[in-house]
Amino acid sequence: MKMYLSGNWVDRDAKMPVRNPFDQSELDTVPRATAADVDAAVTSAARGAEVMGKMPAYDRYMILRRTADLMAERAEDLAQTITKEEGKVLVEGRGEVQRAIQTITLSSEEAKRLHGETVPLDGAPGITSQFGFTIRVPVGVVAAIAPFNFPLNLVCHKVGPALAAGNAVVLKPAGDTPLSALKLTEILLDAGLPAEAIQTITGSGAEIGDALTGDPRVRKITFTGSMEVGDQICRNAGIKKVTMELGSNSPLIVMNDADIEKVAAATVASGFANAGQVCISTQRVFADRDVYADFLDALVAPTEAFIAGNPLDESIKMGPMIRESDAARVHDWIAEAVGQGARVVAGGDREGTLHAPTVVADVKADMRVSREELFGPAVAVSSFSDIDEAIAMANDSRFGLSAGIFTQNVDWAMRFAREVQSGNLHINSSPQWRADLMPYGGLKDSGMGKEGPGYAIEEMTELKMVVFHL
Repeated sequence: MKMYLSGNWVDRDAKMPVRNPFDQSELDTVPRATAADVDAAVTSAARGAEVMGKMPAYDRYMILRRTADLMAERAEDLAQTITKEEGKVLVEGRGEVQRAIQTITLSSEEAKRLHGETVPLDGAPGITSQFGFTIRVPVGVVAAIAPFNFPLNLVCHKVGPALAAGNAVVLKPAGDTPLSALKLTEILLDAGLPAEAIQTITGSGAEIGDALTGDPRVRKITFTGSMEVGDQICRNAGIKKVTMELGSNSPLIVMNDADIEKVAAATVASGFANAGQVCISTQRVFADRDVYADFLDALVAPTEAFIAGNPLDESIKMGPMIRESDAARVHDWIAEAVGQGARVVAGGDREGTLHAPTVVADVKADMRVSREELFGPAVAVSSFSDIDEAIAMANDSRFGLSAGIFTQNVDWAMRFAREVQSGNLHINSSPQWRADLMPYGGLKDSGMGKEGPGYAIEEMTELKMVVFHL
């Protein structure tokens, strides 16, 4: 596929292959953009921002509504594209498309809700003849840098609110999974989006990332990815607004009053979905010592039934990891933990990009499978003695994106909600739960800012204060 730049679909002599992670077959190629392409994209987007900033809110709403309708018409093609380029099973690909449609629909509604408020200036002493109010205006050019693991919905979480707010977007999809974003760009244009309101440039982030994020004409950056890359973006960005959705190693606490079979099912579903390549995958599981052995036993059968294979086969529950190097890293971290005293109680095998769903028991806090973001199909299980220790273990991390607890004890649940250092907190659920309308974001090294169209749109606008001196 070609990339979309300055109102045209363009190609380049230098190309990048897009491969199916299951069998490494080449699906397509995309251009390898250069710093000059980035400059052209931002220049075009600056013109597009002028057009979008003058467009009535209702017109922006209608463009996004038509976009959602066209996505629904092309849903199966989008799902097949997601599965082929990213590797998640078809049922997950179809689910992502439906979520993406909802994200664009929510964004369309938010276009009609942008408003300011009156400010009671006469509440200050001596002010009697001034009348004040605020208005929200678009920031201008938004740089949207998306990850591979949700190549459609996470793009929609960035592009939808930005357009709803009246901005233009320079979209940089992940190099491994650009096809879904390019098809979304086609749909937006078919829905009537002005030609220069979006630019979708493909290529290596290492080669063009600094040029995009450092450009002073870009007034907002929204990024989802690793903490290390997020840190580099923030250092390079200069004075502009940023939203950072970064790494995690999400904890799940299992109290001794929990339904063990229910928790085991939730752990498997949330630990191995999309081969564990989800920012809020369950990674660290802390089980009360009273139920620790029973919980491990309950994990074995559902883990072994979670078969990995060709994601286009509808009988398969889990597809490959995005790259063989990532599957090898997960396997190495598990082997390292075993060498340090942990034990594998289910799974553990790897063949190419396919890594079997794996349960690692007796994990210590300093092991990499617990300390860092694994981003693969394995859960690390440890035991604790009481709620104080469980909360301390959950907080013993530089990350804080999502956390869960299973308990029927209201006091324990409230302590968890108040004391666990995480942006998203789930009671009687795994950490891997998200409604696309909710405020979503992390604490600590998991980032800053919130996604969810109603919240993201505030971060993609500026607030202006107007005072009439009467």
